[in-house]
Amino acid sequence: PSLLVTPVMSSPCCGFLAQYTHHHLVAFLLTFFSYVLLHASRKTFSNVKVSISAQWTPSVQNASSPAFSPGETWEQNNLFADSDGATLFLGVLDTIFLFSYAVGLYMSGVIGDRMNLRYVLSFGLCGSAIVVSFVFGTLTEWLQFYNIYLYCGLWVLNGLLQSAVWPCVVAVMGNWFGKSGRGFVFGLWSACASVGNILGAFLASSVLKYGYEYAFLVTSVLQFAGGVVVFFGLLTSPKEVGLRPVERDADSHRPLMSDEEDEEGSEEVCDGGYYTIRQGDEEPRETPKAIGFCQAFCLPGVLPYSLAYACLKLVNYSFFFWLPFYLSRNFGWKEAQADRLSVWYDVGGIIGGTIQGLISDFMGKRAPVLAVSLLLAMGALVGYSHSPPDQVANAALLATTGFFIGGPSNMISSAISADLGRQEALRGSQEALATVTGIVDGTGSIGAAAGQYLVSVIESKLGWMFVFYFFIVMTGCSIVFILPLIVTEIRAMWRERRARTHEL
Repeated sequence: PSLLVTPVMSSPCCGFLAQYTHHHLVAFLLTFFSYVLLHASRKTFSNVKVSISAQWTPSVQNASSPAFSPGETWEQNNLFADSDGATLFLGVLDTIFLFSYAVGLYMSGVIGDRMNLRYVLSFGLCGSAIVVSFVFGTLTEWLQFYNIYLYCGLWVLNGLLQSAVWPCVVAVMGNWFGKSGRGFVFGLWSACASVGNILGAFLASSVLKYGYEYAFLVTSVLQFAGGVVVFFGLLTSPKEVGLRPVERDADSHRPLMSDEEDEEGSEEVCDGGYYTIRQGDEEPRETPKAIGFCQAFCLPGVLPYSLAYACLKLVNYSFFFWLPFYLSRNFGWKEAQADRLSVWYDVGGIIGGTIQGLISDFMGKRAPVLAVSLLLAMGALVGYSHSPPDQVANAALLATTGFFIGGPSNMISSAISADLGRQEALRGSQEALATVTGIVDGTGSIGAAAGQYLVSVIESKLGWMFVFYFFIVMTGCSIVFILPLIVTEIRAMWRERRARTHEL
């Protein structure tokens, strides 16, 4: 039989880059910007909370003005008699969104492994653009129609629609990018959420002077357009253009970026999956079937990482939902200033996810990198809780906190989810990536949902300092849940080191 030979460079860096084509770049950019636009619209809500709260409550100009009774408040299209009630309801909406988002993630991951990822992704993008950004944020304000039950229903639907996006984009990325360099590639790519937060903050602050409804309108138009582009332009798998699909992850104890080549067998496969030496008469492999939800939940590492992510996402999303509100209320800064200052947390998350992902690639292990970062995150939270009322100092502390909290959060939700969804325990089934991603992110969203309500309650009863104590405890719990994995990976590293020493 004839051999198809394509040379593979021995240098790990050159081989790492040589495995990618322009199709990889297009898949990277389309999935990246689709989630950027989704998070920009999501961030808009947290950035305009002060304006929404003011719109939902009556304006009392001075102490001599009579207080509004609940009946008069409703008659004037104001939902609440004071800002405390509006703030609590905003926390309830966050909780409703995250709970419905979590339920949707469990379902959309399973659906994504059984349907065309492009259809599911486009539907989620366009649907949520219409529901939350336009109907909730723009249309109700134009019509001067305020109703608690309508808002709750819209946010349930919004959570379900948005949940279709993340498992699909991670699955598409997992289809295109192999294990070699996954920590770096996914660390860089997972900056999409933080970039979306930054974009949403700047869009909201730019048009907020015209009314918060226009902030929602701008992001809804952009997100809907992005969904259309994804529908017509995204390739969900290398097989769609005749390229070899990414192989499943084989040896979990092998360094993720290595110049060692697997010389066993008659096939040499670069982790990217396209540069191979194989028998020309090899039978094509059957399309792998999707595994069940319970099977995916029982895969090694899925449960501990899911529980750890529940604690970590609680902290990360509390910053996401409440940071502009906290900066405005606690330090007295203008809403637009608070919006712009809050982006430094996301800048830290972008840098943290990329650097920590790259380190984990060269180490060949993820859990020890997470453990060190999370331990430092607890110290960063203590430091930020005592931040002075100076914007430069606050920005520096925010970036540091984002580096140690946002970085691990990005790693678990992207690179580690991809590792778990393509591990050797799947025994040839590749259709588990969206399901596993949905499980990890869904469990994380349940923790985040409970956290948003707890944050509003703790703040109203005890103050912001106790909120930060709560964050520190949750960060510590995330370390506890992955402690067995940390010990296992450290022992594996020690054994590998001793083996190399004996060889020398």
